[in-house]
Amino acid sequence: MLKDFQKFILRGNVVDLAVAVVIGAAFNAVIQALVKDFITPLITGFFGKGALFKGELIIAKHFIFNWGNFLSVVISFILEAFIIFIFIVKPINKLVELSKRGETPQDPATKKCPQCCSDIPLKAVRCAFCTSKVSL
Repeated sequence: MLKDFQKFILRGNVVDLAVAVVIGAAFNAVIQALVKDFITPLITGFFGKGALFKGELIIAKHFIFNWGNFLSVVISFILEAFIIFIFIVKPINKLVELSKRGETPQDPATKKCPQCCSDIPLKAVRCAFCTSKVSL
């Protein structure tokens, strides 16, 4: 059991995942600081006295909804998602596209049923979904 655990821990994707979590946490801290220290003052400067991000809704003196903080977290999330999309997802998609450029497309293994538009094997003579006859 110990050898299996060691093999699991030393598997590449577990180490990659651990590194990704640590880097993701550090990246999150940077984005939170960016929103808190730069973007929030910039936006509140236009609206005056921090009215946008220090907003609270108090109901019956017991329920305090800090919608300003929530708005700040939403902006942080959108910034993180945008940066990850621009600097990670787009380049990776481009690399995958470039790596598949020279490959010839494989012959399809399925065809569409003319009656119900389901995917069926190429050699099928009847549709498994609507049982209509299909030509080879």
